[in-house]
Amino acid sequence: MKFRLAVVQLHVTKVKADNLSRARRLIKEAAGQGSKVVVLPECFNSPYGTSFFPEYAERIPGESTQLLSEAAKENNVYLVGGSIPEEDGGKLYNSCPVFGPDGQLMLKHRKIHLFDIDVPGKIRFQESETLSPGSSLSVFETPFCKIGVGICYDMRFAELAQLYSRKGCQLLVYPGAFNMTTGPAHWELLQRGRALDNQVYVATASPARDETASYVAWGHSTIVNPWGEVIAKAGSEEAVVYADIDLQYLSDVRQQIPITAQRRHDLYSVKAEQES
Repeated sequence: MKFRLAVVQLHVTKVKADNLSRARRLIKEAAGQGSKVVVLPECFNSPYGTSFFPEYAERIPGESTQLLSEAAKENNVYLVGGSIPEEDGGKLYNSCPVFGPDGQLMLKHRKIHLFDIDVPGKIRFQESETLSPGSSLSVFETPFCKIGVGICYDMRFAELAQLYSRKGCQLLVYPGAFNMTTGPAHWELLQRGRALDNQVYVATASPARDETASYVAWGHSTIVNPWGEVIAKAGSEEAVVYADIDLQYLSDVRQQIPITAQRRHDLYSVKAEQES
């Protein structure tokens, strides 16, 4: 059992309408190459930055999600809508809407772990200055496999990936915008770690790099297989990358190195405190 996955590394500008029209065009391009699941980058409709979130925020449903719904339906794909700044009840969230091939909203993942870091002399960023965290795990079903969703900083938390794996996810998708400090250091390593630990496929979707932006994204959107190998990777420019997700291969890896059956549940466990 195989299906084609596409990751869209979109060049994001300050003009929302341009971001939306480009996303629509690249979703169509991806579907034309046989993709059944398409993933957009974090903050695909807006520049990434605490000063931009309030200005670009929308309700869901709204302008951006309307376009995603139409694009999913027109192209008959499962569409992981990267993320957008979402306004709800006076609060702002970094939210990933997922649409089915019928154009219906299947789930909305609000980034659980906010990106608050301070690397002296390199980068300081505090998402919590304007955003609130989500509080639920996000899994959706496709005819191919279950898929778990996280956003960017969520990928650093191994527990989330473990819970998704235990819920039966065979693919984890993380729209994310790492930067020029954490990107070269940790971006690929984290993806390979999550894939290897859980024997799943992992895909990340970054915006393309824009050296003129206030926050410069690393790019290098990636797809990793359950053996921990990088099987597709973008450069820094706008691109669509593809991989065939082979669930028989995943099953073979799990048989060869049967860590799931060998876990010592009598000694340790990772459990969800609340079910979404």
